[in-house]
Amino acid sequence: MGKEFTTISIPTSLYKKIEEVIKGTEVSSVSSYITKVLRENLSKDQVKQEVFSKEDEEKVKERLKALGYID
Repeated sequence: MGKEFTTISIPTSLYKKIEEVIKGTEVSSVSSYITKVLRENLSKDQVKQEVFSKEDEEKVKERLKALGYID
């Protein structure tokens, strides 16, 4: 079973800007570029969600202190 695709709409002016950006690069199409950028941004968002809050960080530090791992 191959990959499934769907169509999205973007302003023509944005499409043309992307065409200019990818000219002379290894990116083969505007669709490929957009897919790459979206994947990168989504993975960054996922990493941000995994970061401890300040409260969680303090709890971990207190536990490590209690166990004698940090002063």
